[in-house]
Amino acid sequence: MNGDKIRLTLRLDLPNGVRLGPGKISLLAGIAEHGSIRAAGATMGMSYRRAWLLADEINRMFKEPSIFTRHGGKSGGGAGLTPFGESLLERCRKMEAESRKLLTDDLSWLEERMEPDFQPAGGAAKDAHQD
Repeated sequence: MNGDKIRLTLRLDLPNGVRLGPGKISLLAGIAEHGSIRAAGATMGMSYRRAWLLADEINRMFKEPSIFTRHGGKSGGGAGLTPFGESLLERCRKMEAESRKLLTDDLSWLEERMEPDFQPAGGAAKDAHQD
């Protein structure tokens, strides 16, 4: 094997059909880090429009918004996480870490048994959508 570890990601399927997964969680983290929806999306390789639509969806998923925006002007525009958004990001990261910790033995078992030379048809599989 090339030393890569199995990547465990968290995706929550809410009862209303909306998903909260690695794409939206990464967008929240990027907004927190960069202070901008545009910059967060760019670091993920997505257009500003796609990033803005995901941010809007995140804001409507819960009873409280997760992201606030500031319009441009002398100090420039930007975005950040609301206190709820900060808590949401923190809890998602905690759930991912706790899941990985809980499943460490099982993930190691799988890694030891993986066929290192196997390649899926069409190359490496990658999700085309952002959850």
